[in-house]
Amino acid sequence: MSGETGTAVWYGAEYEGKITASGEVFDMNSLTAAHRTLPLGAVIRVTNLENVKSVIVRVNDRGPFLRNMVIDLSYAAARDLGFAAKGTARVQIDILESGHEPARYTVYAATYTEEENARLLKYRLSKKFEVVAIEPYETNVAKFYRVRVGSYASEDRAEQVAAKLAHEGLEPFVLRKD
Repeated sequence: MSGETGTAVWYGAEYEGKITASGEVFDMNSLTAAHRTLPLGAVIRVTNLENVKSVIVRVNDRGPFLRNMVIDLSYAAARDLGFAAKGTARVQIDILESGHEPARYTVYAATYTEEENARLLKYRLSKKFEVVAIEPYETNVAKFYRVRVGSYASEDRAEQVAAKLAHEGLEPFVLRKD
């Protein structure tokens, strides 16, 4: 996944002290990141394509949970890259050291604020997919309900399922489960 480009966003005080996917306590002043599929523990270089500043961070969490974002960076990383005030930046991600393997992958078909909408989608998808679940997810803004489909040994297989879901008009994304 070296050379992946897309939009970065950052997270800070609202997650300070909370446990990350790696089991570490989130510290907004550490150089860390959340990524959907890179291995936890991976060391990556993130370059802001708007000003060519780079920072080296370690992946210790999962996210972002918005389809149009590729990486969540800690406040410190966003500050060092020069986009903390703006909120987002177009970035390139290069892997320097991969983390631990193996992993499983899952596909999030959709995210809703209304639990009933998640239940309706789960019912519909259960006719086509063996494993469909609803996962409540709370942020400082609201409570969300993510509809998750399956667990796959390879990212390629998860991407195939995501393509089928996209064909049905959804905006799925693949997430690595470590």
